[in-house]
Amino acid sequence: MISYTDSIESITTAKLHGFFVGWSNQPSPETHLKLLANSFKVVLARDDKTGNVVGFITAISDGVLSAYIPLLEVLPAYQGQGIGQELFRRMLDKLSGMYMVDLICDKELQSFYARFGMKPTNGMSIRKPGKT
Repeated sequence: MISYTDSIESITTAKLHGFFVGWSNQPSPETHLKLLANSFKVVLARDDKTGNVVGFITAISDGVLSAYIPLLEVLPAYQGQGIGQELFRRMLDKLSGMYMVDLICDKELQSFYARFGMKPTNGMSIRKPGKT
């Protein structure tokens, strides 16, 4: 069974393995834990049997009008079970008071986010593959 939490209090680096699939320079579990701790909001999906984190979503924000969702990931072995949808739904609930919630995603993921009322827009970004 999968449980959801917005607390990272009991999360250790040992519970954060297998994420960032396909990244040219994958963040370490130490960096992963640090980014969770420094996020404005976070929701984790945990496997109740192992205690391991199997999915997560983060938001950064000014705390007033705007929020940005930089990361939503579910481990490959747990995909297709609705975990990503539940993580996203829970995050949108947490950010419901914000005037704007933005994210950038690959074109093939737009239909996933459209189910939640998000609309395609234009954006710009810089990626530094050698830095994590």
